[in-house]
Amino acid sequence: MLPSRRTILAGAALLPAALQASAQSAAQSAAPAAAPADALIRRPIPSSGEALPVIGIGTSRRYEVEPVPDKVAPLREAVERFVALGGTVIDTAPSYGTAEDVLGLILPGPLREKVFLASKVSEPGRAAGAAQIERSFERLRTPVIDLVAVHNLVDPENNLATLRDLKARKRIRYLGVTVWRDSQFPELEALMRREALDAIQVNYAIDNRAAAERILPLAQERGMAVMVNVPFGRDRLFKAVQGRALPPWAAEFDCASWPQFFLKYVIAHPAVTCPIPGMAKASYVEDNLGAARGRLPDATTRAKMEALIDAL
Repeated sequence: MLPSRRTILAGAALLPAALQASAQSAAQSAAPAAAPADALIRRPIPSSGEALPVIGIGTSRRYEVEPVPDKVAPLREAVERFVALGGTVIDTAPSYGTAEDVLGLILPGPLREKVFLASKVSEPGRAAGAAQIERSFERLRTPVIDLVAVHNLVDPENNLATLRDLKARKRIRYLGVTVWRDSQFPELEALMRREALDAIQVNYAIDNRAAAERILPLAQERGMAVMVNVPFGRDRLFKAVQGRALPPWAAEFDCASWPQFFLKYVIAHPAVTCPIPGMAKASYVEDNLGAARGRLPDATTRAKMEALIDAL
């Protein structure tokens, strides 16, 4: 069984006293009382210049709960805390079980106005894809979805045509495509070269760096925003560092926890706009958003971070 995030965070108790004090100080400096919401690092969507905070919420798995009040309550708390601290990007998909329904319960009203909402289309065929998107509007209870992407490159020709029409009618604001496996990169690269996309979503983490070879540089070249899924490697990274102390030099880039270590590595790549880790608890929101504040590792430090993780 993979360790829980709680188990990993508990590993901070293994730090020497001086480092523990330093980590606590860094965490306190990232708390909302000490850092206003606008202190979050932001990156622009190249096609428009609209700037987004560099940490978003992904809803795969963790938001796939029964859409009833008691099940939704802790997720509502996480989303409300996320928005209160300056976060905006929330990513979902029709294929994420009940996640769209759950967000439809959480977001209507003033909260929706503060959220950059992203979803996907994953049905082949023009009519089926269009119908799925219409269901997303209904499930999310919103007249406009900020970004809709073709999920896992399913029938991109037909689905992108539908998305262009929706964008022209101002029912969506941006369009893109997503992948989640390295094996999809050749097809993704070809699509990025022939299509005008506002955004891509791709798998990238400190222990899975293949996207940095061609995809991320191409996104910069083509002026596409980059959302990053599974920045924790579907918990692989938490398992790798279980019981290990955060290195003292992490404080040099204002890093106070292993989740921040992994996220700051991803954010530090200049092509990355916004990783979207799953955050189902307010405490995870608070910790993860710490990665969107303060200094980021430079190229030399990123290489040092890679070497540390590769050696585990």
